[in-house]
Amino acid sequence: MNERYSRQELFRPIGKAGQASISTKHVLIVGAGALGTGNAEALVRAGVGKLTLIDRDYVEWSNLQRQQLYSEDDAKERLPKAVAAKQRLTQVNSDVEIETIVGDANVDELERLATETKPDVIIDATDNFETRMMINDISCKYRIPWIYGACVGSYGISYAFIPGKTPCLHCLLETMPIGGLTCDTAGIISPAVQMVVAYQVAEALKLLVGDEQALRGKLVSFDVWNNQHTAIRVDQVKKENCPSCGANPTYPYLSYEMQTKTAVLCGRNSVQIRPAGKREYDLAQLADLFSKQGLQVDVNPYLVSVSLPSHRLVVFRDGRALVHGTKDIQEAKAIYHRYLG
Repeated sequence: MNERYSRQELFRPIGKAGQASISTKHVLIVGAGALGTGNAEALVRAGVGKLTLIDRDYVEWSNLQRQQLYSEDDAKERLPKAVAAKQRLTQVNSDVEIETIVGDANVDELERLATETKPDVIIDATDNFETRMMINDISCKYRIPWIYGACVGSYGISYAFIPGKTPCLHCLLETMPIGGLTCDTAGIISPAVQMVVAYQVAEALKLLVGDEQALRGKLVSFDVWNNQHTAIRVDQVKKENCPSCGANPTYPYLSYEMQTKTAVLCGRNSVQIRPAGKREYDLAQLADLFSKQGLQVDVNPYLVSVSLPSHRLVVFRDGRALVHGTKDIQEAKAIYHRYLG
C-alpha cells in the first residue's frame, strides 16, 4: 500500500477527500527562481495533479544559494530553469503531470495557458512587477485565484487574490507601496524565501481542497532578521472603478505594448530583448556563425551564449536574447541588432 500522502491525509482539514481533490487540480507557477522552485517542490510533494512552470531564464551560480531545485551541474551547463526544474521535480514525484515552458510569461502565453490549460490557481514567483500586473489582469479576466509573493533582503510579503471577493493588485497599488519589493540590490537570504513559500503554499492548498473559509484574508508581511510581522485587512481598498477588477474592466496590462516590452532584469546587470515578430533560431547554425567571427561560444540544446568584448549575449531558440553587462536598454538593443540583425 502506497502511503506517500498518509501524513498529509491525517491532517484533518485535508483528509482523504482533500487529497483526492488536490490530485485533480492544476497549478500554474510563473517564474522558476527562489519562490518558484520552493512552491513547485512543495506542491509536487503534496501530490497536485498537474503543475505548469514557465520561466525565461537559465541557471547561474548566484541562484544556488536559495533556488532549491538546482545543482552545480545545472549552473555549469547553463540549463534553462524550466528544464532543470522538470528533471528534479520528476524525480521527486513521477505521478504528477509536469509541464514546463522555456519562455517569457507574456500576454499571449498567459492568455493561452488560462484558456487552454485552465489552471485552478496561479502562483506568482516572478521577479518583476510588469509580469505581476499581467497575472493580475489574467486572474480578473478568467476568474482564476492567484497568490502574490515577493521577498528581498530579510523581508517578505504575500496575499491571496480571489476574483470577485478580494481587491486586486491594481486596487492595492494606489494605497500600498508594494511595487518596490520586486527589484532591489539589497540581496536575499533563504529564510525570507522559505517564509513566503510557506504562506503561498498554505493558501494554495486551502484553495485546492476547496476550503476558502480558511484563507487568511490579510496581506501579510514580515522581516525575519528584525523579528517583525504584520497582517492587515485590505478589503476596504477594493474599487468599483478599478480598470482590472471593477464594474467595467479594460484589463490594461493585457495590451499589445506589454507583449513587446524590452525589460531590464531585476537584480541583474542584464536586459531582455524580445523580437518584434516571431522568430526561431537554429542554435547550432547560430553558434557556428558566431564561432566564424572569432567569438567564444557555448551552446546547449536550449540557448547559445556568446562572449563579447564587454558583454555577454545569450540567445534562446524562440528569438529572445539576454544582453549581460548593461542596464541601458538602447545599448542592449544596439548589441542585439549588431549581432542578430
